[in-house]
Amino acid sequence: MRGTAWAAAVAWQVRGAPVAVPRALGSSAVDRRLLAAAVLGAARRLLTTSRPGSASGRTRPARQRDTTPRGGDDGTTGAVRPSYAPSPDGLPDPGEVVWTWVPYEDDPAQGKDRPVLVLAVEGPTLVGLMLTSKDHDRDAADEARHGRRWMDVGTGGWDAQRRPSEVRLDRVLRLSARDVRREGAALDRARYDAVATAASRLHGW
Repeated sequence: MRGTAWAAAVAWQVRGAPVAVPRALGSSAVDRRLLAAAVLGAARRLLTTSRPGSASGRTRPARQRDTTPRGGDDGTTGAVRPSYAPSPDGLPDPGEVVWTWVPYEDDPAQGKDRPVLVLAVEGPTLVGLMLTSKDHDRDAADEARHGRRWMDVGTGGWDAQRRPSEVRLDRVLRLSARDVRREGAALDRARYDAVATAASRLHGW
């Protein structure tokens, strides 16, 4: 097929990308190279416009909210080594009560800030027991039936209203130190030792 056979401008398409074929395209080696260049250019434009996130291509799916729990119940069998060592250094230390995020038992993807007694620090992980100002003496039998064990620890600076608190012994928490919002106070050595001894007996440490 020679010169005048391709005299008109013809619009080819490569999967929707227009290919402009030069006028008066013949069958010589030069003409074949021109045609190849036109097809290659269209293919490159197709690849560019079909990349994810481009204006005319597909868009990236919306990023899902990360619901991974930041901490939770201790699922390991290793023994905890309580060691009383509070220090006013701005870091969570054993013996201190800190406020940190604690997941709910029935929905670990959700939780709230709670006061937690730090029993031990294992690198970036805190091992602790949660505190509450709710009085469980009234429903101690019902709590025991559900496996929940509480122990009185008295008052402290972790509660602005100085309400008496209880510590939950059966639920050992392993939490990220980066999630500590603030230090609340520290138990004295006698109360810390009493809690550590009770928890050790319960868990067999």
